[in-house]
Amino acid sequence: MRELLDKIESRQRLVRETVEQLRERIARLTEQLAAAEDTLKRLEITRETILELAAETGTEPPEALPPGYRAILAVIEASEEGLRAKDICQAIGLAPEPRHIEGTRAKLKRLVSRGILTEPEPGLFALTNLTPAALT
Repeated sequence: MRELLDKIESRQRLVRETVEQLRERIARLTEQLAAAEDTLKRLEITRETILELAAETGTEPPEALPPGYRAILAVIEASEEGLRAKDICQAIGLAPEPRHIEGTRAKLKRLVSRGILTEPEPGLFALTNLTPAALT
C-alpha cells in the first residue's frame, strides 16, 4: 500500500509542476495578448483619425494597396538602391519570364504615377524621398 501512495505522491508532484508551467505560459500569453490588443487599438484610432481629417479637408482617403503592390514595395524598401522589374520578380518569387516582368513593370509604373516610387532612369525604380512637408 505504501508503494501505491508513493506513486500517487510522485504523480501529484509532476502534475503540480505541469500546472505551474502552464500558469506561467498563460501569464506570458496574456501579456502578449494585451500588447497586441493595445497595438490594434492604436492602429484603429490612427486610421479613424486619418479618415476624419481627410473628411474635414475634403481629401479622398488613401486607398489600400493590393497585396501584389505591397510585396513589390517591401522588396524596394529593403533595397538601398533602385531595382529593375526583373530583379523584383525574382525577389517576390516570380519566374523572370517576360509576362511576369511586364506585369511587374506595369505595377511599378502605376506606383510611379501615384508618387510612391520614382524612376530615376528608364527601367530603374526606387522609393520617393518624401519629406514631412510633402506629406501634409
